[in-house]
Amino acid sequence: MKLFASLDAKDRKLLIGCICAVVVLAVVTAFFARSEDRDNNPVPSTYRTGKHGARAAYELLKANGYDVERWERPLSDLPALTDEQTVVIFAQPDPSSPEDFKAVKDIVARGGRVLVTGWLGGILAPGGNSLPPQQFGAACKLTPQGLDPLASSGEVWMVPEAAWGSDQPLDRVEYNCAGSPAVVEYKSGKGEVIWWASSTPLENGSIQRAQNLNLFLNSLGTPENRHFYWDESLHGEVYSEWFYASGAALNLLKAGLFAIVLLVIFSFSRRRGPVRDLPAPVRATPVEFLEALGSLYAEAGASATSVDLAYERFRRRMGDLCGLKGTKMSAEDLGFALRRRFPQAPEALEKDLAECEQAIGNDTLQPKKALALVQALSRHGEALDRAARARTYD
Repeated sequence: MKLFASLDAKDRKLLIGCICAVVVLAVVTAFFARSEDRDNNPVPSTYRTGKHGARAAYELLKANGYDVERWERPLSDLPALTDEQTVVIFAQPDPSSPEDFKAVKDIVARGGRVLVTGWLGGILAPGGNSLPPQQFGAACKLTPQGLDPLASSGEVWMVPEAAWGSDQPLDRVEYNCAGSPAVVEYKSGKGEVIWWASSTPLENGSIQRAQNLNLFLNSLGTPENRHFYWDESLHGEVYSEWFYASGAALNLLKAGLFAIVLLVIFSFSRRRGPVRDLPAPVRATPVEFLEALGSLYAEAGASATSVDLAYERFRRRMGDLCGLKGTKMSAEDLGFALRRRFPQAPEALEKDLAECEQAIGNDTLQPKKALALVQALSRHGEALDRAARARTYD
């Protein structure tokens, strides 16, 4: 039994060749594709899924109703968008210009809250007092200090890489690691600064350990009426989703698309014309169809049927507006429900509904009367729909 026996021999060869090319391209792409993330990269970027990345924390905030977004433009553009309801996260920042320091100072001066981590984060923060990096080498169970809500986050683990000076009495140490400050909170102008000795508690590999997530959320504050920015502009190269498709994978994708274009051109040129008949022309325009349908109603003397159809459609739609979906109602019940829902409806509403109900069983109903009733229902329906949207009746 031949594969794709119903196809022409040339078409079958072309299809089998395309399938083989796609399979080979997929295998080669998978073999040469760049790994999406590496665990040895210490940058806690929200794009990274390795153990040091912060993708999990970012997605968790979005899933739980936090109004959070990445900031990838120059940091100097951010202060103009901040106020007392703004929170900015600087996870292991790497500032490169005086404008970065000024931008953070302006954010705090406007009343914003910033969360900074690491030694460079402490330097970036206005009034920061971080000490040179220290490699502790192992995770440290932090010891809470004081009675602030931040110090009540619970059991927190961190791998500190910096310390904090003790010569600023207004700084509140919330957690210690072996006697050295690891989590510090202090006021600066109208705003507030929270410093961590490292970004360990918000990283993918550590956020679920003990109460690290509580520390992270308590540092940000409540999500109500606040906007959160997660800075990616100070991480050097910003890794977008397309970054992971660059290199050999992107080149192979381009080659595959070029090959597909050639195959499409080749397959079209072989036939030199359409492979299906053109669709038959439309026999009647919509207006002609409506005129034909109207003549059928007129010849059958079905004026009452047209009123019945229009009234039933009106009753279903109005029942939905009144919260009575699927309820069978008489004209009197429907008029009462609509009057209660729309007290400013015209007085003719109940009268028109009663006449429609009476006309349904009238086999001698005149076409002009049927048309007037259908038009009345249409006017009432449009007016009630507008009233439902605007909460008033026009």
